[in-house]
Amino acid sequence: MSEIITKDNERVKRFFHSLDLMLDKVEVFTASYCPTLKGERFLTDAEVSERLKVSRRTLQDYRTTGKIPYFQLGGKVLYQESDIQKLLDTNYNKALE
Repeated sequence: MSEIITKDNERVKRFFHSLDLMLDKVEVFTASYCPTLKGERFLTDAEVSERLKVSRRTLQDYRTTGKIPYFQLGGKVLYQESDIQKLLDTNYNKALE
């Protein structure tokens, strides 16, 4: 069992062949991938409150005052990730030098 494993070892060759096959499949998948909902990610109020480090009640205030855009489907509130990023970008205050 003290065999030195090299790139010419049959198990190593099979392993790398399997990796090549998987890479081919991944490339086919990514070439034909069509994102759903225009590629946009939607976040729940719990996810947004965690990312912004604010309470869910504060998010409700932001919605009520129009500070943050959102979708409401029934009782579910969703936010576009790009809208959250825009909100952060527009409210960024650069430090004084």
